[in-house]
Amino acid sequence: MDQFEKKEAVIIFGDTFTFPEGNAATNRVHTFAKGFLENKISASVICFKNEYNEYFEGTFDGIDYYHPYGQKVRSKYFLIRRWVTIRKYFKAYSILRDLCLQNEILAINLWTNTLRTQLFVYFLGKLLRIKIIHEHSEHPLREFQKPWLKKAWGESKSFIGTRLCDGIFCISQYLVDFYKSRNVKEGKLLLVPSTVDSERFNITEAPPLPYNYIVYCGSLTIKKDGVDILIESFSKIADAKPDIDLVLIGKGDSADEESAIRTQSEKLNLGKRVHFLGQMSRTEVPGYLAGAKVLALARPTSIIADAGFPSKLTEYLSTGKPVVVTKVGEIPIYLKDNDNAFLSEPDSVEEFAERLSYVLDNYEFALTVGSRGKRLTETIFNYNFQAVRMLEFIRSLNTKPQPNQPDGK
Repeated sequence: MDQFEKKEAVIIFGDTFTFPEGNAATNRVHTFAKGFLENKISASVICFKNEYNEYFEGTFDGIDYYHPYGQKVRSKYFLIRRWVTIRKYFKAYSILRDLCLQNEILAINLWTNTLRTQLFVYFLGKLLRIKIIHEHSEHPLREFQKPWLKKAWGESKSFIGTRLCDGIFCISQYLVDFYKSRNVKEGKLLLVPSTVDSERFNITEAPPLPYNYIVYCGSLTIKKDGVDILIESFSKIADAKPDIDLVLIGKGDSADEESAIRTQSEKLNLGKRVHFLGQMSRTEVPGYLAGAKVLALARPTSIIADAGFPSKLTEYLSTGKPVVVTKVGEIPIYLKDNDNAFLSEPDSVEEFAERLSYVLDNYEFALTVGSRGKRLTETIFNYNFQAVRMLEFIRSLNTKPQPNQPDGK
């Protein structure tokens, strides 16, 4: 292909997500890629994770994706497993080289928490002369709090990582300020808040469940998302609200954590009122969220909450239904109580229960609040809105610094 006929492209490369199905990171990858495509920029996804898949490449919603690990099942032989892991690096290079021959690559958007992958992509970027933009959606020191030696390694790892990329997408102002305090130049940082494709949640079909329900969708975690607080809060209102149940979509990050949450539900005598629906595909989730009466997130205070922003929250808002959420991290920057959501103090079972009860008792008003929340997903949290900013940032990395406000002001 003639060089002048090459199409501009961005490659999303990472080992923190699966594709096309997966977790919250997968949903953010989808919105990034779709936003690039709608701005006439080709988007390809290289999933570098050691995952077993039926298909090693394909196209989903116009997004080409590749799995260089290339295994359907786990080999029982140790040496073969090691060889497959090593081969993954050569296959990833081959895929990237072919994409470079076919397209003018504007940048690699890197998603990883490991220095090994960062170093690999850094050298690929130097070899192929491609800019590297690292995605940061969580606090880099969340797993390195103590002892001091572990924290020192976390700081060193974070410092090195910032030197192995040309730019950083930060999901929160907290992370922008964190990196600026560590002498990362402002022009290297761009605030990209949670992004969502709100059209996925414009559901006209009847609710998928035959009963009214409050829904939570995500990992069944205690420390990160406070599912235990949500269940206990529901138990406080269950007797007074016999016509509504609690639905939990997702699975635990570990079998022990999910078991603890299920046991809690049983001990509170909520066995018939709390429904564990398990993991769902991204095509199934919108119907269950849109069919809920209320969408809830009782995220507790933590370093995770301070630095991140839950992608599930923007999906909740996309339904136009009432959302009850705790005031942690930067959620109160975007959401106001009784205006576009219902906010509760974190770590309080009683207050979260009161907010749930208030919404159910004042449901017509709550729907009005929910409709105002949906407007945010058509502006500040809209995937296309943010894709335009990201592309401008990529194009101008070698010129002047970019503003860090999500509205571009």
